[in-house]
Amino acid sequence: MEDEKMKNLFADIPEAIPEEIFETLVETKSFRLERIISDGQLTPEDEWYDEDENEWFMLLKGSAALLLEGDKEPVILKPGDYLNLPAHRKHKVLWTDADEKTIWLAIHYR
Repeated sequence: MEDEKMKNLFADIPEAIPEEIFETLVETKSFRLERIISDGQLTPEDEWYDEDENEWFMLLKGSAALLLEGDKEPVILKPGDYLNLPAHRKHKVLWTDADEKTIWLAIHYR
């Protein structure tokens, strides 16, 4: 089975990433596990993420700044940092590392 083949979260990363890559690793009825790869991308200034599901995510490599709606100061994320956001907690990525790829692991759950 393909699912039984060992994989690596840091493998198969393209050199050029003009847009963020969202890759579903596992999906069931109750959750979706994603690898997200950023390379300097950010959320457009007039947009917010507004997820219908809860989202837990961890930054594995690189760095990023996340702004939660209503907060004055962004959260600066470095490898190992994680957050758990309830559904509809609006947030945006202010920046991701311009010097190396930023790799996230995200779980979307009900």
